[in-house]
Amino acid sequence: MGILRLVARIMGRISTFRSYQFVLLLAAALAVVAFYYFGSERQNFSSTTKRIKQSQASHNTNRNDADLTVDTGLSQPAGSEEHEGEEQRNVGGESKGFGSKTGDGDDGVHRYHALMMFTKVDKSRSLQDKFRVAMLSMVKHGRFLEGEVLVLHFVSDPASKDMGERMLQEFLLDATFKYEVLFHDVVALTQKLFPIVEAMQKHFSAGSGAYYSDAIFFLSVAMHHIMPEGLTRIVQLDLDLKYRTNIRDLFQEFDRFPPGAVIGITREMQPVYRHTFWQYRKENPQTRVGEPPPDGLPGFNSGVMLLDLGAMRASALYNQLLEPGNVAKLADQYRFRGHLGDQDFFTMIGMEHPELFYSLACGWNRQLCTWWRDHGYGDVFQLYYRCGGPVYIYHGNCNSPIPDD
Repeated sequence: MGILRLVARIMGRISTFRSYQFVLLLAAALAVVAFYYFGSERQNFSSTTKRIKQSQASHNTNRNDADLTVDTGLSQPAGSEEHEGEEQRNVGGESKGFGSKTGDGDDGVHRYHALMMFTKVDKSRSLQDKFRVAMLSMVKHGRFLEGEVLVLHFVSDPASKDMGERMLQEFLLDATFKYEVLFHDVVALTQKLFPIVEAMQKHFSAGSGAYYSDAIFFLSVAMHHIMPEGLTRIVQLDLDLKYRTNIRDLFQEFDRFPPGAVIGITREMQPVYRHTFWQYRKENPQTRVGEPPPDGLPGFNSGVMLLDLGAMRASALYNQLLEPGNVAKLADQYRFRGHLGDQDFFTMIGMEHPELFYSLACGWNRQLCTWWRDHGYGDVFQLYYRCGGPVYIYHGNCNSPIPDD
């Protein structure tokens, strides 16, 4: 009876409500019922977001503009080892990972590997703009055959990697070829590099000592020791480039290497090494060292390099030149003190052993910097700067503007 009296009292109170208040109470009650009903189906915000990403990932496996922000969870090829500091993003097709080689892999796919340094990009609007020009021009002209994949390697810090992934979603949107994107942690690579290149850093780095953080600027010098055996060819590219032709054609230059050559590289197009070798040139007035082309040895520019890692591993001569004693001997012989990292090392050993290098046509790395023209070498500048023939890649070194198409 007590319960009946309580119900009657409540109903009496409800009867005093205005009609619209009753409607509001009824709507609130229905909302609570709906919440618990749908909650039993476990369809909350997080699960809905997950379904959307899964749907996008499924859709993107059939197109090149896949979402880089979705971790595809790809594994290394069966039988290959994991490589510290490497993260994979499957962008334009099924990935076989960092251990794959240029040439026919186990899956019958022919992979072309290109590597770019991508550090501190998150802090530099200038680097971001250069990256945009490079990638959009690469995509615009890039064409690959069926069964071929362009593998883009980026050596990066965490913040730049996050930015790079977002930028690549836009830049690779219109790619007509299959591609894969891999980011490599700069700290992990530096840990491997430093013991190998520490001794040579004092000869080719700015400052007076070997700085741990500078080791990464010698990556190309010892890449054959750092990369897995299965990776036999790779192209290293600066960010400040603009492509005017199909990047696939650059890889064909590997087939033109003469016996004994391990690296393809373009000559330096300023009198940089006329200046750097000044003491040696003074002591050897008839030398070709530092002289302009076609008969001189103007040195190299590392903006575009073809690294035959297999040949570098196999070359006893090249690996002997990496030994600290031999580096010091050559640096003393040529009175050499540089500050441009790998470029200086390659230039110095190229003076003594030009047979280790294949000379890329100047159009593959058309450097645009004119700094030395206005700093004491105006009378001879054009002897170095001129470049006949077609331009395949512009290099806006020292922040030089790149011509429009």
